[in-house]
Amino acid sequence: MTELHTETLPLLPLTTGVVLPGMVVTLTIESPDAAAAIEAAARGELMLVPRIDGRYARVGTVAKVEEVGRVRGGAEAAVIRGLHRGVVGVGVPGTGSATWVQIEPVDEPEPSAQARALAREYRATLETIVEARGVPQIAEFLRGIDDPGQIADMAGYSPDLSFERKVEILETVDVEQRLDKVLAWAKDTLAEVEVKERIRDEVSENLEKRQREVILREQMAAIRKELGDDGGDDVVGELRSKIEAAGMPDEVREEAERELGRLERTSEQSPEYGWIRTYLDWLTEVPWDVRTDDNLAIDQARAVLDADHEGLEDVKDRILEYLAVRKLRKDRGLAEATGRGSGAILTLVGPPGVGKTSLGESVARALGRRFVRVSLGGIHDEAEIRGHRRTYVGALPGRIVRALKDAGTKNPVMMLDEIDKVGADWRGDPSSALLEVLDPAQNHTFRDHYLDVDLDLSEVLFIATANVAETIPAPLLDRMEVIRIDGYTEEEKVAIARQHLLPRQLERNGLRADEVTVADDALRVVVADYTREAGVRNLERELGKLLRKAATTIASGSHDTPIVVGANDVRSYLGRPRFFFEVAERTAVPGVATGLAVTGTGGDVLFIEATREEGDAGDGFQLTGQLGDVMKESAQIALSYVRSHAAELAIPSERAHGKFHLHVPAGAVPKDGPSAGITMTTALVSLLTGQPVRPSVGMTGEVTLQGRVLPIGGLKQKVLAAHRAGLTEVVLPKRNEGDLDDVPEQVREQMTFHPVEDVRDVLAVALRVEEPAAVTAAA
Repeated sequence: MTELHTETLPLLPLTTGVVLPGMVVTLTIESPDAAAAIEAAARGELMLVPRIDGRYARVGTVAKVEEVGRVRGGAEAAVIRGLHRGVVGVGVPGTGSATWVQIEPVDEPEPSAQARALAREYRATLETIVEARGVPQIAEFLRGIDDPGQIADMAGYSPDLSFERKVEILETVDVEQRLDKVLAWAKDTLAEVEVKERIRDEVSENLEKRQREVILREQMAAIRKELGDDGGDDVVGELRSKIEAAGMPDEVREEAERELGRLERTSEQSPEYGWIRTYLDWLTEVPWDVRTDDNLAIDQARAVLDADHEGLEDVKDRILEYLAVRKLRKDRGLAEATGRGSGAILTLVGPPGVGKTSLGESVARALGRRFVRVSLGGIHDEAEIRGHRRTYVGALPGRIVRALKDAGTKNPVMMLDEIDKVGADWRGDPSSALLEVLDPAQNHTFRDHYLDVDLDLSEVLFIATANVAETIPAPLLDRMEVIRIDGYTEEEKVAIARQHLLPRQLERNGLRADEVTVADDALRVVVADYTREAGVRNLERELGKLLRKAATTIASGSHDTPIVVGANDVRSYLGRPRFFFEVAERTAVPGVATGLAVTGTGGDVLFIEATREEGDAGDGFQLTGQLGDVMKESAQIALSYVRSHAAELAIPSERAHGKFHLHVPAGAVPKDGPSAGITMTTALVSLLTGQPVRPSVGMTGEVTLQGRVLPIGGLKQKVLAAHRAGLTEVVLPKRNEGDLDDVPEQVREQMTFHPVEDVRDVLAVALRVEEPAAVTAAA
């Protein structure tokens, strides 16, 4: 036995592995502490101490650095051989940046007879484990070790032991105790190995049993066939009949018959039997050759559309054009000559509540087609459109195929609702999958991942809906025909309430038409003072509230019927008005201008306020109201224009400088876009000249540093918002003058429009005290 002495060695902490005496390992030098310890050892000895749960082990391994070099990949590593155990003492000063500690070597006595017996048992257990795992070379290596302590320390190589157990082996100095521990753990591992072997044997036996069953079932089927007894093939026969009656294209029929042959050869107990049968069920339920005849009578279709919806002339005209094309193609035999349908992809873009979704049902009724709705809002998985491949458990076709199955025809009206709210993440991009669905040049060969056969969607009339077109991906938007629904006028809302909303709410609230009468002037009060929206959803809610109050009165017997609701009675039913014509009050002081904006809920009126700090505050410009980068830049352009043209605008030079603050109220709502440029300029000029902005004027347009007024988008929505807010004049860019044709004639007759090309023209209209002559009249 070698005599050991106390010594001082550099410390190398180990956090992921344990090196026991007798082990030879390669350590990658990754940390500065490891590099310092290896350098301090200088191919000599060092102390390896595991670090566990924030503390160092009580016992470490004195090891020798055999070699230092680089491994594959360029990382620096060292080959280290464990020598003997040592008890870690106190830290002592040493050379270099390494940590030096005092080591008390552990003197291991001669092994006892009990230790040798435990070592033999442990060796036999390990040999059984490695031979069961198919690595007999390790057993040969173990037979060459005689020392019981060294045999126990070979557990450091075991992949079955955790880091904590290996530390426990290192800290167990007594050989017999160490052998007791590793022997107990080895017996547990051997028990697990035996259980796995037993399970493997049982699985093998079960597989052989199933194979025998398959062979026997095939023999039984052959015997039944010879005897003419086909009673067991009812499922196959039923599916074969469905395939023959489905009217599938030749390629699809070949695939169905191929899968049917697989079904016949598959055992009913096999999971694959259920998968194939489900696939064939879907394949036979798709309407391959079932279609409804279109109602091509244009006058009747127009009557249906007019009965269901007020206004929306653009949409109605497009549907009638589609019908006219279908009628001509049918009369002239073009549909048969081309071999494809004339499917259309219409996209209705507009604020909530204008009737986009309900319009799809009306179109289907006008055409005499089935209607089916596919909600796309919030979906993230591309498989929702194309389906899952059959290799996945629980796979299903996508929503398009499922909608066709629900419709039962290959030419339904399919509404793709909320297409602007389709998401995209790591699961895929559904909008990309929709490119094939909505492309007339491709959708006659649409391929669902589950069905994996070509499906003709060219006869489907797709109607997509969206609140805003900006969030729809450009390639997808390019395949659509966009029809904008920008909202209703006050008269249209009154007509919708009279013809559609009131009858529906009377029925929902258990009232008869002769029990409650709401006058048209009362409907106008509800529209103007209680709802200010592009659509009619809130209008229907308010009418429902009014009728519930009336129903309560009738049910309690406190009022005789009929109840007549006039304009002066609305407040008693709905409470105080929620909206006011506040433009005159807001613009009564200089520095406030009325702009027009477009939001996801339609057009809106936007007030812009400007003020200037007096005194020696210095130059500065503060913007508030949650403005986006583009809107902030518009404000800077407006201020620069006003300062550079101060003399021309009759603004004293000392007032053109100073600290300005520009605020856009409704500060909780984010705002962005360049169309408020002339409004900001007008607010600043009004502030600095002391001239209030005329309360009847609203404006929209982008401004440049030279004062040019550039065109903007959404003019129709903005004009309708100005009309709802009580404005009678609108200043707009000259290049947007043609867009006034989209504004309803009734609104154009009630308003005056001022197309302008320069900011000077804007100021001439907005700041003049006397009533200016209109630059152009509505026409």
